Amino acid sequence: FTAIPYWGNGDHLENNWSGKRRQSLSSMLAVLAQDPDSGLIDYGDTNVLHKDQNAVVLSFLDFYRNGELDDKLRYLVFDSKFTTYQNLSKLDEQGIKFITIRRRGKKILEELNAIASSKWKKKRVVCAGNKTRVLKVHDSIIILKGYGKPIRQVAITGHGRIKPALIISNNFELKVDKIIRKYTRRWLVEKTISEQIEFFHLNRVSSSMVIKVDFDLTMTIVAHNLYRLLASDLEKYSHLSDNSIYERFIMNSGES
Repeated sequence: FTAIPYWGNGDHLENNWSGKRRQSLSSMLAVLAQDPDSGLIDYGDTNVLHKDQNAVVLSFLDFYRNGELDDKLRYLVFDSKFTTYQNLSKLDEQGIKFITIRRRGKKILEELNAIASSKWKKKRVVCAGNKTRVLKVHDSIIILKGYGKPIRQVAITGHGRIKPALIISNNFELKVDKIIRKYTRRWLVEKTISEQIEFFHLNRVSSSMVIKVDFDLTMTIVAHNLYRLLASDLEKYSHLSDNSIYERFIMNSGES
């Protein structure tokens, strides 16, 4: 999710939390989904209301499948506030693998602190630039209220944060280091949202009408995807941001 603020008279709009400004703002709540391999954004919507936001993940599945079941969707990765445990159960029933994080309450932290040190295992995880990092992990099977069935929980510490991180997934076969690597790819969509704001000026909306802002979002998604397709054909430059591709290859003309 990302909040698109409206700075005019937006009394008819809901207040949404803006992580960048660290406050609730009169805004339109948008959702973006991205393919982590290609970098293409394959879903976007600005018409998300508070009453419907927990079910957005199910709406995305309907859009993705277009009424036909297929096995192209391998897994979904999202943060803890994206949906509810009840909807996680629905994803599992539809055969969708997911990786997300669990919110940490005081009781959960007490349970983690009570785990014997001998039960924490060291895992070497590959980071950006093929560098590696040693983390301490605790892999377990738990029951979540609302989910109603066993689910996998991977507790991680030694990552620079004071509190352990908790990854939950319905994939029981994937190795721990792979689970961690797949979840960290969620930050790719966070980076893309930043590009939508900084390079494509998504926050500079021209209207308080959701349908117009939704059109703006659609056009920036098209522009972003065209940049990613161009980058994929540029050997050694496919990792560059849209802004860098623009500066190096689009605005690279000369005058006689």
